Amino acid sequence: MTTLLVSHRCVADHGAEIAGAAARAGLALELLVLPENSEARLADEACARIELAYFTEDVFPDHARQFFSALRKAPGLKWLQVFNAGVDHPIYTEMLARGVRITTSSGATAEPIAQTMIAGLLMLARNFPRWLEGQKNRVWNPTRMPEFPRDLRGQTALVLGLGYIGNEFARLARVLGLTVIGVRRSPAHAGDHADELHLPSVLNELLPRTDWLVITCPLTPETRGLVDAGMLARLPQGARVINIARGEIINEPALVEALRSGHLAGAYLDVFEKEPLAPNSPLWDLPCVLISPHNAAAASGNEARVNQIFFDNLGCWGRNAALVNEVARA
Repeated sequence: MTTLLVSHRCVADHGAEIAGAAARAGLALELLVLPENSEARLADEACARIELAYFTEDVFPDHARQFFSALRKAPGLKWLQVFNAGVDHPIYTEMLARGVRITTSSGATAEPIAQTMIAGLLMLARNFPRWLEGQKNRVWNPTRMPEFPRDLRGQTALVLGLGYIGNEFARLARVLGLTVIGVRRSPAHAGDHADELHLPSVLNELLPRTDWLVITCPLTPETRGLVDAGMLARLPQGARVINIARGEIINEPALVEALRSGHLAGAYLDVFEKEPLAPNSPLWDLPCVLISPHNAAAASGNEARVNQIFFDNLGCWGRNAALVNEVARA
């Protein structure tokens, strides 16, 4: 019998689906339910039986301490599936160091995030900030020559991190007529939607060709602070930035200065160095900046997509097959 730690809501909503996925894989499964009271703790004897764990979105943030406290007392933990895509939090480093296999839900939110990014791109490209300001102030302020915006067709988007999200954005951007340059460490494969693919080592050479710097890469020691003042300066006058990855990838003061100076024509930002974004941040008041509160992924279909990844992986676990989205150990 294999013991899986899950939340009380996950059992209530999806217990039958979990049991079905386990049965199809020939896996005898016991569900150990996290107490509904976030102050309650599982007994040490119960924690000692945990081999698998599913960290669902309803656990975060109120039950996260309770959940990971149980995992810290689970010496037999072998596999942890998480609802999120990023695993830059220290708890995941700790689990990997213990030899726990971790799989993410990468790709589950790629479609809504990419659609949000395209919405931000179109709003900036079509000068919506000017029109929205006019609407707010009840001012009729049409754009006239020579201030007409450039056509999107023929512009270039550089996607830094061509994974699930970056590829979906690239697919949509190419429909709009943009040329897409992808930057990542891994080689090309059949699912790529970029017109060009390059290694990160040549990033600085690509920046002068970039109208839209689109950041979709994970936060790692290599990407933390990667987009600094020097990199922003290499972008052409009037370039724009889109960041839905992690705020720490961009040097925020350098970004503010590049926007204030007019070197950058605008930005759509869903993530920030410190969240929530402080009320006194200058980013709130810059007319060419669109802000969303780390919410670009919001979509009613996410839970079903995340659960399907877990059900598929549970089947793989039972059959001793390769797991989807497994995190590589350092």
